[in-house]
Order: sequence, then structure tokens, then C-alpha cells
Amino acid sequence: MKIITLNTWGGTAGIDNLLAFFKKHQDADVFCLQEVFNGTEAFLNTEKERANGKTYDLLERIHLALPDYDYLFSPQLKEDYGIAIFMKKGLTVIDSGEYFVHKFKGFIPEGNLGFHARNLNYITVENEGKRLNIVNIHALWNKAGKTDTEERLIQSRNIVDRLSKMEGDIVLTGDFNLGIQTESLRIIEGSGLRNLIKEFGVTSTRSSLYKYDEKFADYAFVSEEVHVKEFKVLNDTVSDHAPLYLEI
Repeated sequence: MKIITLNTWGGTAGIDNLLAFFKKHQDADVFCLQEVFNGTEAFLNTEKERANGKTYDLLERIHLALPDYDYLFSPQLKEDYGIAIFMKKGLTVIDSGEYFVHKFKGFIPEGNLGFHARNLNYITVENEGKRLNIVNIHALWNKAGKTDTEERLIQSRNIVDRLSKMEGDIVLTGDFNLGIQTESLRIIEGSGLRNLIKEFGVTSTRSSLYKYDEKFADYAFVSEEVHVKEFKVLNDTVSDHAPLYLEI
């Protein structure tokens, strides 16, 4: 089972470059994606957003680039923006869904729209005769850098609580908006999940497009029983986040 995680940054690195990435990596069984736009052109309501290359119909464009995949899209802000899992047709999907870990479905923040609700989405597949839960998340951003806040600590507890109710092995992956030494991450590690960023000595999950000092945001966790054949950061520059590759 090959899983690629990527925060697409709304297609900001160039839509042609991004779509070429998906076509290049069609040996992947699953893509876990964050910052996926599924709105109308009016959703990008500033010239700055358009100038930065954000693509309002990104979900549909990715779908067209991956004709051999089905997808699960879970909105976080209205129906226009959220997270998505693309899974190769032919996978035995036993279950799928979403669960909110910060605020609630339909929550619209006052002022900065970046303070929207946060959810995880997941698919449960059959892998080598066992149940495997692949869980995707784009966690809270709140202008507090990648540090612990009370909201983030609660979010981590909510994540752990939801995962504890899942039967089978777990892969939890995505953009957590957290530094590597935070208590919010330790709460997740304390649930018995292995932090592959630490286990494999990864030094950065950012691409050359990221100009700030913090080098971590994206993580992959697996339950103890999961045999990891390969884990690495891909060198494709398609976002300010680097893609993560996991084979189990």
C-alpha cells in the first residue's frame, strides 16, 4: 500500500506543475490532500489570491488528472474548501467518513476565515487481509505559529478519542500545523502511534518555496503493528509543503 500526503496550498505552486505531480505518481494507492478548493471563482475574492495562483476548482482538476481514482472530499469552510482522499479504483473500501475535531460542521468564523472548523476524513480499506484506517487531517491554524494552544491541545485529544474507536491498523497523516516538540504532538504519540518523522530522522517537511524558519508541519503516524517498508520526503516542489511518501 503506497500513500502520498500533500498540502496542495491551493495550487499556488502552479496548477500545471501540481497536476503533473499527480500524473507522475499514479503508482500510489492513496493520496491524502489538504487545502483543496471546490468552490466557485467568487470564492477567491481578492486579486492577491488570484495572483498567488490559487485554483478555485482544484478538486475537479485533480479528479480529471486521476481518472483511475475515486475521492472523498470533506469541506471545512462552507462547501468550498477542505481535505480530500483520492483512492485507486479497485481498493476494497469497507468504510469512510469524517469527524470534526475543532468546532463543528458549518461553523463560519468571524473575521479571519482561516479560523474555520477542522475535521479529519478517513477510509477503511482491506490491506493484506486486515483492516487499515487511512486518516487525513489539516489541523488548526490560529496565528499562533506552530505552538501549543489550548485549542490545539483539545484538538489532539479529540483526534485520539476518535482513533480509539476505530477497529484495525491506523495511518494518520496530514498537515498538523505543529512544531515537532509540541505537547499537542506528544498527546498523539502517547496514544501508541509511532511518529515516522521522528523515527526516520526527517529534518524538514517544507519545500524550497517556504521562506520561514519552522521546518515542520506535516506528519505521518502509524499504529505499532504497521510494517513500514519505506517512508521518505519526496523532492517534488509543488507546494510550500513537501510531499510525504509511505509504503506499508
